[in-house]
Amino acid sequence: MHEIEQTLKTTGPAWNTIVSGGPVVATAIHAGHVVRPDLETHLAIDPDGRRREEDPLTDYFLTLADNAVRVNRSRFECDMNRSRERCISDDPEDTWGLQIWKDHLPEEVKEKSRTQHDEFYAEMRAMMDGLLDRHRHVLVLDLHSYNHMRDGPDAAPAPAKDNPDIDIGATTLDKGVFSDVLSALSVGLSRVPVKGRRPEIGENIRYPDGGNFPEWLHEIYPDRACVVTLEYKKVFMDEWTGSLDIGAAQDLRTGLMHALGAAREQLDRLNA
Repeated sequence: MHEIEQTLKTTGPAWNTIVSGGPVVATAIHAGHVVRPDLETHLAIDPDGRRREEDPLTDYFLTLADNAVRVNRSRFECDMNRSRERCISDDPEDTWGLQIWKDHLPEEVKEKSRTQHDEFYAEMRAMMDGLLDRHRHVLVLDLHSYNHMRDGPDAAPAPAKDNPDIDIGATTLDKGVFSDVLSALSVGLSRVPVKGRRPEIGENIRYPDGGNFPEWLHEIYPDRACVVTLEYKKVFMDEWTGSLDIGAAQDLRTGLMHALGAAREQLDRLNA
């Protein structure tokens, strides 16, 4: 088993991209957990602790879109939602106070991650250019999740008013162009109950500063790319044990399916 795991870590792709040509893209850039061997020896955090800060199962929603991107490597190896300079860090201040690495990482190891960052962004640029050759506008769903039990498994959860079930990130979105697409998503997401309760939907609450990936896309394609970040509170899993709540996950996926259907109608109107 150890040999198989090492082979996967050595030869597995850093990300997978499936492009069908339609106008909707879904990305799960923090879904990965694998760390390449030259970094693994430097890890100070255990796999469970690392997974708690990653976004497991966000790739479960990818098949709802026409085109899908899944990053297979841990965000700590290379965080695709940060700038090239900050995509890997050995400073705990950059990782919520967590000591991810035993020591300062060698510069050549960091540079390898920065090179991954360069390659990923180049591939995303090529993919978007190709899609925008076919469509006037493209919708990108940037899928993430977040913890709300940081004080421990037996502590009270974080206050609901500051931690919506789904927080929509649209900090740099051109609402003059895409307001109807955004509204359709927001309303649609709220309509399907999650285990009998309608989810609370927020906007720019959890991460009001946004992320590098959507901001980069909007900078290049300001009035053509509708990039919406969906931050799912981890109500679909136990963030401390990692166990999945299948019913909640299925409800959330159904909600996104219906919301995306409504958003597609607005996107088609823009693309007509």
